[in-house]
Amino acid sequence: MNKNAVTAGLASASLIASSILLGSRGLRHFDPALTTYALGSILAAFAVGYRFHLWYQRPPSRTYFVRAFQILVGRLPATYESSDRLTDAQSNQSLKQEVETKSPSRSSGVTGVATLGRAVSSKVVAQGFIRRRSLYRWIMHLCLSGGSTLAFAITFPLVFGWVHFTTSPDDAELYRAHLFGFQVDQFSVHGLKAAIIFNLLNVSAVIVMVGLIMAAFRRATDAGEKAVQTFAEDILPLILILAVTATGLMLTVSYKFLSGHGHGFMAFVHMLSVLALLIYIPFGKLFHMFQRLVALCVSLYQKQGGTGAQARCRCCNRPFASRMHVDDLKTVLEQLGFNYQFRTQKGSVHYQEICPRCRRKMFAVNQGRLLGR
Repeated sequence: MNKNAVTAGLASASLIASSILLGSRGLRHFDPALTTYALGSILAAFAVGYRFHLWYQRPPSRTYFVRAFQILVGRLPATYESSDRLTDAQSNQSLKQEVETKSPSRSSGVTGVATLGRAVSSKVVAQGFIRRRSLYRWIMHLCLSGGSTLAFAITFPLVFGWVHFTTSPDDAELYRAHLFGFQVDQFSVHGLKAAIIFNLLNVSAVIVMVGLIMAAFRRATDAGEKAVQTFAEDILPLILILAVTATGLMLTVSYKFLSGHGHGFMAFVHMLSVLALLIYIPFGKLFHMFQRLVALCVSLYQKQGGTGAQARCRCCNRPFASRMHVDDLKTVLEQLGFNYQFRTQKGSVHYQEICPRCRRKMFAVNQGRLLGR
């Protein structure tokens, strides 16, 4: 058992439990009927924290997170800031020492925040990387992610007691909306606003259902998908999401069109399906919702690498990659137990300090030597 991961899981679960306690004003506005959902959310938070920390402990993931944090707060080492200054420093030792001892620039923090904002809008919200692959897949993912995000944004505040509704003491048809115990709005139960608010979950369910139908059709007809898909990773998530969506819609059908017939049984089935989905998220394919954070870190990393100091090949002295990337590769490889150091007549050289062009040359030359040429 990984103690650090357990600690991270307990911290995540404690955070959710504390937010429920504080957001509901000491459980004053917490609905006891939703206790099972709340306990399932706390358990899922523990599993997410545990799994996320295990994933974070991997050297590549940890490196991306550390560098992204340094870029955001403007604490990136100055040797990685400017390629022009690094080029000069290679021919002037005193300037190199000045660059290395100079305090990190905080202007990169502003640039980092702007880059992060663009990455969130393009990679998480708009999901442009999927649109470039296929319009069909883009619409499918937008329906699944957009509908699920809307559903989570509605249900979690309601389950945790952060949001609740009361009626006006003077008018029973006037609803008051409360956030963390404070009244933020009021509206007529017969108005357009009430119709929208009370049916947002149904809207999100319909959107998700469209995405599920598109996903099922693609997995049933696309030869490439059928060849590599597995039940646990590709089919089971769709089944769980379908169970939550369908039973949620059936609850609405029950109390609106069937006079509440079968509502109790359907509510029980819906609760079980929600718990199954929450428990599956940390251990299945849906965990990529949290892994998308690394995609944001990669955007910051690539932006800094493209404008920052460049590493020069030890053979041809040409710039071929960012110095930050080369240094991080050397560190990660060492942490993974790989030794790419080799000795030459001029001293010790790391393989990552040689550009791909010179690597191919070295490979051909060594092959020739083995063949006696």
